[in-house]
Amino acid sequence: MSNIIHVTDANFEEAVRNSDRTVLVDFWAPWCGPCKTVAPLLEVLADEFADEITIAKVNVDESPEVTARMGIRSIPTLALFKEGGVVAQQTGAGSLNQLRTFVKGHQ
Repeated sequence: MSNIIHVTDANFEEAVRNSDRTVLVDFWAPWCGPCKTVAPLLEVLADEFADEITIAKVNVDESPEVTARMGIRSIPTLALFKEGGVVAQQTGAGSLNQLRTFVKGHQ
């Protein structure tokens, strides 16, 4: 089972802010080239950190409310949530090692 969930305006609060797990949220869009580069790396992280974090994807075109509320201006943007709040955020595509370090550094 994949540890990646798809989140929308309708379920963001429940799936991310109210989660009892750390959640890594990928703000992305299907037309975004760098987002396509990050997607398979997130699959690897979802397997590696399956017992520790949930990875959520938010399509910015389909979820404009949460995108605006979070102040997302560039994609891909990754936001790490713990206990309902953002503890770290980064914009742009990175290597697998960079993403792994991002997650490990803020757990």
